[in-house]
Amino acid sequence: MVCAALAALGVSTPLSPENWTPSAAESQRADAFLTAHFAAGEPHLVLLATASGSVDARPAARVGRELADDLAADPRVAWAQSYWPRRLPALRTADRHRALVLVRFRGGERAARFASDDVIARHTGWLGPLHVSAAGRAAVLSESDRLSEHGLHLAEALAAPLILVILLWVFASAVTALLPVLVGAFAVVTTTAFLELLARAVPLSALAFNITTALGFGLAVDYSLLLVSRYREEVAAGSAPGPAVAVMLRTAGYAVGVSAATVVAALCALLLFPLPLLRSLACGGIAVVVASAAGALGILPALLVFFGSYVDRWDVFARLRRRTDAARPPGARGESEGAWSRLAGWTTGRPVMVALGALTFLFTLAAPSLQVRFGMYGEATLPDSSQVAQTSHVLRDSFGMGETGPSVVLPGLRAGDSARDLDGYARRLSLVPGVRRVDTATGSYGQGRREPLPEDRTGAFTTGRGAWLSVIPYTPEPLTPEGSRIVERLRRVPAPVPSLVGGPAAQLADTKRVLTERLPFVAGFATCATFLLLLLYTRSVLVPVKALLLNALSLAATFGILVAVFQEGWLPGESSAGITDVLVPLMFAVAFGLSMDYEVFLLSRILEEHRRGTPTPLAVATGLQHTGRLFTSAAVVFAVVMASLTLSGLLHLRVVGVGLAVAVLLDATVVRGLLVPAVMQLAGRANWWFPGSRA
Repeated sequence: MVCAALAALGVSTPLSPENWTPSAAESQRADAFLTAHFAAGEPHLVLLATASGSVDARPAARVGRELADDLAADPRVAWAQSYWPRRLPALRTADRHRALVLVRFRGGERAARFASDDVIARHTGWLGPLHVSAAGRAAVLSESDRLSEHGLHLAEALAAPLILVILLWVFASAVTALLPVLVGAFAVVTTTAFLELLARAVPLSALAFNITTALGFGLAVDYSLLLVSRYREEVAAGSAPGPAVAVMLRTAGYAVGVSAATVVAALCALLLFPLPLLRSLACGGIAVVVASAAGALGILPALLVFFGSYVDRWDVFARLRRRTDAARPPGARGESEGAWSRLAGWTTGRPVMVALGALTFLFTLAAPSLQVRFGMYGEATLPDSSQVAQTSHVLRDSFGMGETGPSVVLPGLRAGDSARDLDGYARRLSLVPGVRRVDTATGSYGQGRREPLPEDRTGAFTTGRGAWLSVIPYTPEPLTPEGSRIVERLRRVPAPVPSLVGGPAAQLADTKRVLTERLPFVAGFATCATFLLLLLYTRSVLVPVKALLLNALSLAATFGILVAVFQEGWLPGESSAGITDVLVPLMFAVAFGLSMDYEVFLLSRILEEHRRGTPTPLAVATGLQHTGRLFTSAAVVFAVVMASLTLSGLLHLRVVGVGLAVAVLLDATVVRGLLVPAVMQLAGRANWWFPGSRA
């Protein structure tokens, strides 16, 4: 850990923006062609200049021209379109109080992001009589990163004391409560160093670094709880620290290894998506899982032996525990009569009723997912208090810039030589359902009818390298299901030469297509890998199948809650987003891994009892009694960490935080506490069937 900390100390590796579109996608190639040959396409940055008087007044116009000249002279700028000095009406409000400067940068997303940050730092704020603010995709990403970092610091400050209290209560020792903190610190520091080195070779998102803290400490608590609990059992039975650690590693340690392998398998599935953001998340997640398991299996056992009897010292809640124990009725204190054991006994005593009730509850929660509308949050992820969000609202209301439509590129088509072909193609595009208007070199088209364009605009649509068409849809929002459907319709229209469709809606369509095409392979890989790991661990066919089905149902219920709360706005005080971000379901790779984490915790003890010859109902009751408190406590800690992400104000972090918190809590209570015991009771001896062996 010291070597990793020294390796990462003072290193600041440039990170890539959260690029969610494949680099070879059609939309990316169309935007690159527009930028290179037409000075067109979606601007990376939009600067809104506001004057107290008129933007045409001499002082304001002078400052505006200087701003435009500075940006045009910047070698990083591919093109810049400004209201000044040509005074284009489309780039000014009717009251003459506001004007725009549109900027597109050279290079890829990373270069554009860094250039945009520099321009925002140098050219926003008060510039003489003009107040300049920024919007556009690059500004949204920068603002998201700033708010994310601020929110994470706030979350750490507020969640850390609460988590410490939970750890002190669960571990019943100040010394033991510090052990998962040390394991988590080891995981986070070593993972950060690894990612710093990896980021020098491949593009990594800042989100990959953010995920390490939450996931690292969450898994550290999971693994430490299981290991320490098993160690204490052996010490209570009379074993010395050394032999107790040996038994701990042979039983609970093996379960930790299997659990880590299942989480890694779930995260490895994300590598099959050719999306830079998801691969960054997979790299960060895999690294922190491996580091957490290494710390739990390497550092924790050594510390347990080192501290010896001091492991159970300094229980700050000892007096409260004594009062709680004294309040319990006689006969209710024994381990076999524990709350989790009684719950398991009650569940296995009426398995049909419990299973039907729990399944009905989960299916009810999952029902809203049938109304899902996939899109992209875009600027909607920012809180209304953000200046970038406020600027975006002004652009939408005063300039109609929310109506950014697709751009259709025709490389190699010269309008002068193929005016008839271009005219016919534009007419066909204007007849596509959802299209309001198509502008190109031969005119402006609506419902198949052509009207002339001003001469100063016709030349912008053609060069010697090709032509392009601007499509204006009725749908004002490009990052919606309607926007992506229009793109799919445009791509099906026969073109005189091979065409490329670009723009935000096309990027969404390309992302959805990749996710849809790869999802069966990704789900199949994760399912098969997890099934094989659990098959080898449990030596049972039914138990892995049961685990996969119940986990899928738990995640479906969580997804239904997210759709109801964030898309439909069913929760009071939560505004409706109208869509669900297309990347949100992929966070369930983490939730799936954590669910399997808790499944392995429970199975580890049930299997231990079963292999001793204990009947299935008693084995389930004993396993739940020994591990129920562990995985519910771990779920509460992880849920607190995840829920604290909502303090950032960013919509996508609120969705991720609430989603993962709900997923682990549902899994640790309804699924592990009720469904698993009920289903295992119903299955009976079939739980332990394996080809070639007798149950």
